[in-house]
Amino acid sequence: MSYNTHQLIQILEQELRANWKGERILLSLNDRIEDPILGKVMDAKKMSKVFAYPDFRRQIHQYQKERRVSGVVWRTSTFQGQSILTPELHNQLIPIPGDKEVLIAAKDSILTFWREVTANLNLWLSDRFSCNQNDRLQKIDREFVEKLILDAEWAEIDAAIDALYLGLCWGDPLEYQYRWAVPESGYYRIIAARNEPSAIAV
Repeated sequence: MSYNTHQLIQILEQELRANWKGERILLSLNDRIEDPILGKVMDAKKMSKVFAYPDFRRQIHQYQKERRVSGVVWRTSTFQGQSILTPELHNQLIPIPGDKEVLIAAKDSILTFWREVTANLNLWLSDRFSCNQNDRLQKIDREFVEKLILDAEWAEIDAAIDALYLGLCWGDPLEYQYRWAVPESGYYRIIAARNEPSAIAV
């Protein structure tokens, strides 16, 4: 019997809960800590929690590769009474060959939805890496967004009550959210809202 994407997610969630409860012990813990003095001082039970779940998740990722189980899940986003079903890489799984193509194929429908529901809203570009709260948002126009769209391989969307977030993404679906991956991978985050979004939500 092969497990599908949703079953793997359920297995990971069960394992994570068991790990939090302290029901998982890593027998090879001493092999992980190279300093023998540090190994004696550290609480083995607590340190076991640190390593047990990532080890289990790596086994799931290996299973994905061997059995070609997709890491893509589908999620419904609703904004201003309209909904869209979009693909995204689950945050505990890895992409397999073909997953990026699924994300790319949804780009046009996501952008069509975004353009329709944000037609009367103001737009901001978020610099999610800025340490200065005042520099995190830059007001932009639709022409600027259309230029950013040309560089994007796929798009993603997140809806809040009063704002719609558009991600314009490129590169590796596993790495695009990390600053160190730029310029090979990355994304622009566009926020559509009537009023300037709070820095907390960005």
